[in-house]
Amino acid sequence: MRVSVRAMGNSKGVLIPKPILEQTGLQDTADLQVNNGVIEIRPVKRNPREGWAADSQRIAQAAEDALVWPEFANADDKDLQW
Repeated sequence: MRVSVRAMGNSKGVLIPKPILEQTGLQDTADLQVNNGVIEIRPVKRNPREGWAADSQRIAQAAEDALVWPEFANADDKDLQW
């Protein structure tokens, strides 16, 4: 697909058509680099654990941090030496 390179202030840019955005998952930010003379635009990969610290604090403050699976012991655990 051909697109126009347009002036944008002191820079230049292209409009990315909606179908291409949907196929690539590009949203608010992108990783832009040049590789062997080719401009590559990739979606920014989120850290899978992003937000976990804030979520755990919110859960603890709401007192929703009880064990989902209560603790249990095996019948023979009392005989084990640690």
